[in-house]
Amino acid sequence: MGPMTDSIAWNNPLRDPRDLRLPRIAGPCSLVIFGVTGDLSRKKLLPAIYDLASRGLLPPSFSLIGFARRDWTNEHFIAFVKEAVEQRSRTPFKEATWENLAKGIRFVQGTFDDAEAFTRLSDTVQELDRDRGTRGNHAFYMSVPPSAFPTVSKQLAASGLAKSSEGAWRRVIIEKPFGHDLQSAKELDRVVSEVFDPSSVFRIDHYLGKETVQNLLALRFANAMYEPIWNSNYVDHVQITMAEDIGIGGRAGYYDGIGAARDVIQNHLLQLMALTAMEEPVSFSAEDLAAEKSKVLSAVRLPSNLQDHTARGQYSAGWQGSTRVGGYLEEKGVDQSSTTETYAAIRLDVDTRRWAGVPFYLRTGKRLGKRVTEIAVVFKRAPHLPFENTAVRELGKNAIVIRVQPDEGVTMRFGSKVPGGSSMEVRDVSMDFSYGRSFTENSPEAYERLILDVMLGDPPLFPTTKEVNLSWKILDPIEEFWSTLGQPQPYRSGTWGPAEADEMLARDGRHWRMP
Repeated sequence: MGPMTDSIAWNNPLRDPRDLRLPRIAGPCSLVIFGVTGDLSRKKLLPAIYDLASRGLLPPSFSLIGFARRDWTNEHFIAFVKEAVEQRSRTPFKEATWENLAKGIRFVQGTFDDAEAFTRLSDTVQELDRDRGTRGNHAFYMSVPPSAFPTVSKQLAASGLAKSSEGAWRRVIIEKPFGHDLQSAKELDRVVSEVFDPSSVFRIDHYLGKETVQNLLALRFANAMYEPIWNSNYVDHVQITMAEDIGIGGRAGYYDGIGAARDVIQNHLLQLMALTAMEEPVSFSAEDLAAEKSKVLSAVRLPSNLQDHTARGQYSAGWQGSTRVGGYLEEKGVDQSSTTETYAAIRLDVDTRRWAGVPFYLRTGKRLGKRVTEIAVVFKRAPHLPFENTAVRELGKNAIVIRVQPDEGVTMRFGSKVPGGSSMEVRDVSMDFSYGRSFTENSPEAYERLILDVMLGDPPLFPTTKEVNLSWKILDPIEEFWSTLGQPQPYRSGTWGPAEADEMLARDGRHWRMP
């Protein structure tokens, strides 16, 4: 048999595509990271690339190209990548794995408005196609401020990097935020779509790459015991929380003027809500998942009284554990008259047959009591007819809580008899599933899954343009209402947010779950 040519696809005759036991490995390609010296790249992207290589999921011909302003040689950049990998990689550092990866690492110095820099980038890409066998397959990761997206996109188009040769692909990965309102999101999409085919644009929401979020789909649709009660007949309400115990750090330039709702609710929490509320998809393909999520977002109804059913706050000085911390207005780079919220809570309703009358409460904040992201499906209270009032005074509502981070897993809360005694006394207990205790391997980082999905061209975990636009349609009226108000209500660092957030649920006869 003669040598195989590049034009002939090779298939493993022993591999059945339906067999999920063997991992899917990316084909020959390179990843170009714009803004490669930033925090996201150093803390998440570069370690994730090494971890993929360590797990054997990258091809031998994989290459990494960094693009940044620094006047570095390839050697400088390789040392920078190695330091990031040694400090933050999830898998053990192995010299042999690193040596193989390092052979394909390149650096291109330049600014986003420098056409010559993109010519150098184009030359580097062609060199990798020739010397490393990347075969014209290249992904561009925009780890840059949204204001730079149009500039980089146009430079990629002008240098010919956005278009692929026949049989190859070019893809672009965009970090959130996808605009700051519906109008800017549409404009951003228009600019990027002029350069890249819509099917080649991947919008990263790293929460959708987390194992526990995907396990929500397995929990609902792979088990017969949950779906029959996952509706308004049994569910009282749903709480979705993303709490951070840190402040804004050095991100004032990005965060001030954006705020908690645009930063977290518009993307992360509305996506979690859509996955929680959606109907069973025909399949887990990107198209079928997006169709069901879009139906939920289309059916969202805002409360008629935004004053009573939304809340916002801004952290003040306080204690985070044993450390004294300053307030938001004391952070470096924050305007003293800033009305940017660091805490946001909203009530939403989903006008579908399944969820009629079931409110969804979404909240997020910085400098809260602990770091946690969870989805709590709280069920209606049982009538307790056979029990005396005193026997059930400490009995709450049943709940299923999906913990997204940290300590990923699922908790079920239900009533159980207190042992001993002659009376029937019932208390709340919890039954817990933890990924760390149930599986022998650690969950991969979200960015590992998402970067690999881009290389495989598999987009089910990436929000579509329609989902992004629907999310802004939900949030824009709330942001417009808040813009007419004054300063957000202060809350002490280390607590669980402003009093008006508690009042918001109290008006509905409910209270926030304490994670």
